[in-house]
Amino acid sequence: MLSELLPSRFCIGALALTLFVALSASGRAAAQTQERPRPDLIPSSTTDSTDRPVLREVETDAPTALTVNDAVRVALEKNFDVRRAELDVRNADAQVREAWGQVLPQIDVNAGYTRNVLTANPFAGSDVSTIFGGGNRSDWVAFNEDRRLDGDPTTEPISYDEFLRRQRRSAEQAGINLGGGSDNPFGVDNEFQTGLQITQTLYNGSAFAAISGAEQFKSVTRHARDRQMQIVANEVVEAYYRALLAEERARVVKQRVERTERTLEEISVQVAQGVTAKYQRLSAEVDLSNAKTELIDARNQAELARESLKNTLGLSPDAPIRLAGSLEATADDRYLQVSRTRAVDRAMNQRPDLERARLNVELEQIRRKTTRSQYLPRVSAVANFNYSGRVPDDRTVVNTTNPQDPTDPFFYEQSTRDFFDDSYWNPSISVGLNLSWNLFNGFQTTARMQQDAISIQQAEVQLERLQRGVELEVSRAMRTLETARERIQSQQQTLQVAETNYEYTAERVEEGVSSQVELRQASDQLDQTRLNYLNAVFDYLVARSDLETALGRPLTEASARYQMTSR
Repeated sequence: MLSELLPSRFCIGALALTLFVALSASGRAAAQTQERPRPDLIPSSTTDSTDRPVLREVETDAPTALTVNDAVRVALEKNFDVRRAELDVRNADAQVREAWGQVLPQIDVNAGYTRNVLTANPFAGSDVSTIFGGGNRSDWVAFNEDRRLDGDPTTEPISYDEFLRRQRRSAEQAGINLGGGSDNPFGVDNEFQTGLQITQTLYNGSAFAAISGAEQFKSVTRHARDRQMQIVANEVVEAYYRALLAEERARVVKQRVERTERTLEEISVQVAQGVTAKYQRLSAEVDLSNAKTELIDARNQAELARESLKNTLGLSPDAPIRLAGSLEATADDRYLQVSRTRAVDRAMNQRPDLERARLNVELEQIRRKTTRSQYLPRVSAVANFNYSGRVPDDRTVVNTTNPQDPTDPFFYEQSTRDFFDDSYWNPSISVGLNLSWNLFNGFQTTARMQQDAISIQQAEVQLERLQRGVELEVSRAMRTLETARERIQSQQQTLQVAETNYEYTAERVEEGVSSQVELRQASDQLDQTRLNYLNAVFDYLVARSDLETALGRPLTEASARYQMTSR
């Protein structure tokens, strides 16, 4: 019976032995297909304002297969922090346009309407009424003088009262009431006013400095966006490999459960046949229960890791994804021969946040120039185009000029003018220059200049602090990477020893020298060693990602295409 069980035990050992090789092969196959187009993440020909490719998701019931590059690409489209940084850049663009608007022509249109219900007589209380009242007497004198000098004896001068009587009779015959009309001849019922004003700035130091400041602020936000992309890419890489590690752990624990179940079946048969002690079956049952509990925890951790990855990517928690990558350490490392000094110099030249801090110092200097420009005058050219109308309700007019006899004082003709008659509407045009110069404002500008000088010093201190922090960050990342590589080498040796021990124990079980308990112990040691190796690989991959982030390099090909600035 023992000889019949040995082949199955050998199969169990062979299955466990080839586990790590199979995982490595699947990882290499996934890496080879990493750059192939995915049916669920198809690059679109559409481009946005930054000429970056836009990804459009194709809805499908199948899980989306993601490599590291795919994950970074999705995050750079959907991550909330990246989208917020993108909005900051767009806001900076709008501020630049707003700053330019201060030196472009300003056009203002105004219009108004006034209804004069009761208008005061501007000449009330003065003797000017006697001047207008003498109009008829002048006409009477001119009429009599014409009659006296015309050489006709039948045309004798007439009295003033007769002259007025003939005027009233002529007006009545024309249907005109000379006594009607308003008591105030200067009042107009309707007044309209329409104006167009064009102002062009000729010199405004504050406006010109504001344009430079807005352009500088735009550069600051662009570098801030680039740095945010690098940070998000690093978070995606870490979350991606953490999810992979959790899946590998769940897979290893599942295989352990399966092996323990088969071992329990074999031991149960041996106990029933009386060739194995009962305590071994009880021990195998305890091991199986513990393994199942550990599997539940491993699956839960794997699910939580995927949820964390989806949150980092900016995807919905319900979005199905499948990780197509593998935990593998690169054979050659480009950072092995890089010295600390060279790495720090590279970080100083490549880090977008350092460039942002430098630009921020320049931005504070521009703001100080903006404040200093308040000592200077502001000059602008102004042009006004106005069109006004004074239209009465009663637009009836009396014409006293006879076309046939212009000297006839008794001619009266009544007509009504149109609402838009030229006599009611009048245009006006004016041009000029405006100069505004504040000579004293209580030393407010001087105080603001002092504040701006302090702001410049604060920005310089912040830049220096960031530079020291970058040096420390690069040094730590390099040490962590080297430590992780040493751990991988150590774990590789340990893994080889564990594999050899398992093979040796399996052979001894076949020969009947060792027991199933010893085989389970060797198997558990091999599983734990593999998990330790995968943890070391994970730490190494994360450390390499952290170092690249510290250096300011794009972590993946996808993140490189999304960079907005080049250094």
